[in-house]
Amino acid sequence: MGTPSVRDLIDSHYESLFRYAVRLSGSAADAEDLTQETFGKALTRLPQLRDADRAKPWLFRILRNEYLHRKRDDRRARVVPLDAVGEPTATLPADGFEIDPQELQAALAELDETFRTPLILFYFEDFIYRDIADQMELPIGTVMSRLARAKAYLRVKLSPLHPTANSQRPPEGE
Repeated sequence: MGTPSVRDLIDSHYESLFRYAVRLSGSAADAEDLTQETFGKALTRLPQLRDADRAKPWLFRILRNEYLHRKRDDRRARVVPLDAVGEPTATLPADGFEIDPQELQAALAELDETFRTPLILFYFEDFIYRDIADQMELPIGTVMSRLARAKAYLRVKLSPLHPTANSQRPPEGE
């Protein structure tokens, strides 16, 4: 397979990139901008894509880098430490529980990007540990650790069995 056109990339990956951008930024308007910027950069860097089968991780990396660049330029993000998160004291019902999408997005927004990105890529975009590690330039063990800590935070934060869940704090960047 030859190098795909930008039109092929948009047709194949727009929806998943947009979802990822919404989860990262917390805003559909920002996600639209990030997604558009991603495809603009992909157009100028298309010769760098050596393996067409790796287009999705390549695009996600471009989007993440654009997001991080914007975040560095806009230091309004609030970071709260996750040191206070312990293990849940009660078990969850076997069938799980309903999670309000807005509450989930708010909880994701509280997480530092170093925890939010692997969580989104793994649980929402079906990336494997290796692809996340490659994209974030981290060892697989660090990715697994960050996923576990972020998941523990969300479990406590969103659980209806923990009335004090709102006082829990997300993990800080490492």
